[in-house]
Amino acid sequence: MENINKHLKGGAFLINESDFNANFIPEEFNEEHKLMADAAHEFLKQHVDTQLDKIDAMEPGLMPSLIDEAGELGLLGVAIPEQYGGFGKDFITSMLMTEVLGAGHSFSVAMAAHTGIGTLPILYFGNDAQKQKYLPKLATGEWKGSYCLTEPGSGSDALAAKTKAILSEDGKYYVLNGQKMWITNAGFADVFTVFAQVDGDKFTGFIVEKSFEGISLGEEEHKMGIKGSSTRQVFFSDCKVPVENVLGEIGKGHLIAFNILNIGRAKLAAAALGGGKQVINQSVQYANTRTQFKLPIAKFGAIRHKLAEQAIRTFAVESAIYRVSDLIEGKETELEQSGKNANTALLGAAEEYAVECAILKVAGSELLDYVVDEGVQIYGGYGFSADFPMDRSYRDSRINRIFEGTNEINRLLIVDMLLKRAMKGELDLMTPAMAVQKELMSIPDFGAEDETLFSVEKKVLAQLKKSILMVAGMAVQKYMMSLAKEQEILMNVADMVIDVFVAESLLLRLQKLVVMKGESECALELDILRVYMSEVIDRVNVNGRTAVNSMCEGDEQRMLLMGIKRFTKPSLFNTKEGRRRIAAALCEANRYCF
Repeated sequence: MENINKHLKGGAFLINESDFNANFIPEEFNEEHKLMADAAHEFLKQHVDTQLDKIDAMEPGLMPSLIDEAGELGLLGVAIPEQYGGFGKDFITSMLMTEVLGAGHSFSVAMAAHTGIGTLPILYFGNDAQKQKYLPKLATGEWKGSYCLTEPGSGSDALAAKTKAILSEDGKYYVLNGQKMWITNAGFADVFTVFAQVDGDKFTGFIVEKSFEGISLGEEEHKMGIKGSSTRQVFFSDCKVPVENVLGEIGKGHLIAFNILNIGRAKLAAAALGGGKQVINQSVQYANTRTQFKLPIAKFGAIRHKLAEQAIRTFAVESAIYRVSDLIEGKETELEQSGKNANTALLGAAEEYAVECAILKVAGSELLDYVVDEGVQIYGGYGFSADFPMDRSYRDSRINRIFEGTNEINRLLIVDMLLKRAMKGELDLMTPAMAVQKELMSIPDFGAEDETLFSVEKKVLAQLKKSILMVAGMAVQKYMMSLAKEQEILMNVADMVIDVFVAESLLLRLQKLVVMKGESECALELDILRVYMSEVIDRVNVNGRTAVNSMCEGDEQRMLLMGIKRFTKPSLFNTKEGRRRIAAALCEANRYCF
């Protein structure tokens, strides 16, 4: 069968049905995947978990030495081509390694900054000479990477950067002046990717070495969490950068910044997933051993609800993460076969699925925040103690909703990108949106019910997509060019889109899993699907009603609210019993076991 899933356009999940056969699921990891994941787990266990307090205290030289050790094991070069000293593994492998190492707290941040934004700009946008010079040293950790984009006056609005680059009279170098802030790895980085304005308005990337004159660092920032990661301001005072260190083209720095962000958003979600699984393990183990009223607290329904919900949301988001990983990898292969080089192909693939990457970023970061918050609650008073693990997990998690574009920016981007693609004719949202409006005026179809496995869930998803098209279509009609000012409504629509994408990813995983293992072997995973789907129906209903009430009145309002009601019929599944079965399995395994 042709893998049609890989050829679905980015954002097309909203108007097309995906083929579960073509969808990659974590249960398909091969032996090499598992061996590499085990090696990463072992590295954290041996080198990081034993030194978390020292790392947070920023013991001099410790973090750079850990990155060196990771480099010796090849963990830094997973995505770097073999010709530059890496392993050249595929995107799914890279995402899996990011997930596993995501459980390493501050170390995870330092390593992700090095292997991601510290290395990838040179890999994807560097010329041959730049790649030959920098990538082998970055692959081993001999040189550490960092990324200088944010400034005191430009965060989400990155292109408003004030740092200037002026070409010298002899044309041999650019002189950089300005400051960057919140720069991860700044304290020990050897290579900085720096963005500056050439001629005042040409946003451009530069490769800047620590040894260049005119670079100075601020003091280490005192942060709420990820205390062991180096975060400093970087100052450039008449810093001379050779012209051969211009990264990409003059005035095209936005291509570097935004394309790297697409990949960074997907990888942040994977890292959050790894951190979340670790917190679930700790939560389950604590609940099994902590006794109150002569019973382990894991026996109480309120605690079982929390444990089950941690696992349900994790399993769902994991399904979305590896669905998107596979989509990106499939598109990358397609672009390579059309003649693109490997780096251009991956960037093109990530750009194609930029909507999905933004969805992952929001879903992954908010999953981890939910899991650690409930982890603190399960630990009770001990959860608030700095001597127990939830303290660090809780504080370290919070940054993820700010990193890689705030979740508010990402929500706005999700809707903005979908609408822009529709306006360009790349995505036909208009035809199905008009069909939904026509359906609202018709009598509902009460045809014979399909009682085959997954028929209910497939129908629910189709209806939820209609609710999105209805609400988004009305918002476009109402506000036209001023829609960008209606951020509250855009947030409602974005949340509907995120919920539906994750729910569909979960359904695709279950469809494939049942084929692989049989329905009887997937009873708990089916519970996960049905509990999650029932919650999504309720959330889409609330967001839909809120959006409608924000923009309509009178008959129009009543008609749209009737549409929301029709498209979000409540589930009849007993979620309490489903969660109890899921929690029982967790407690018996004494860990996250799905």
